[in-house]
Amino acid sequence: MAWISRFLGLEETAPARSEGDTATVRRIADRLERLEPARARFLAAFAFVLARVAHADLRIDAEETSEMVRIVEGLAALSPEEATLAVEIAKSQARLLGGTENYVVTREFRRMASPEERGQLLQCLYAVAAADGTISGLESAEIRAIAEELGFTRGEANALRGAYRDKLSELRR
Repeated sequence: MAWISRFLGLEETAPARSEGDTATVRRIADRLERLEPARARFLAAFAFVLARVAHADLRIDAEETSEMVRIVEGLAALSPEEATLAVEIAKSQARLLGGTENYVVTREFRRMASPEERGQLLQCLYAVAAADGTISGLESAEIRAIAEELGFTRGEANALRGAYRDKLSELRR
């Protein structure tokens, strides 16, 4: 019963908290209990930021969900079921708490990730946004905001954006 309460967010667990740890990250990380706690928090924040971009246009398509699951599964060597669970929780949290948690979770990710890991996340954000065939203006703007929050210059972010030029809706007109 405690497992169900924790999963639904009805009961807050009390794991060791790090500075900047959010309820969103803890909720996802708790479901990844077989991983080392710091790795679970990293993956939870990563999945949430992916969901943040997918939800930028207020809908998360099946293609975007599949891409997020593929990324999370590969990133942490999770089973498809574990990756799907992490992504579903991240999507739910992005829908429910996105406006209040977006910056806090992204800032936490920046704090815990290396420059290479932040670059990997930025690349994955474009892959998720492009999964349905088009990167909308809203998704592109959200990725730019996240890139800035992660500490990338506009030039660095635009260099990566160029690889997805054919998917950008504003350039398709």
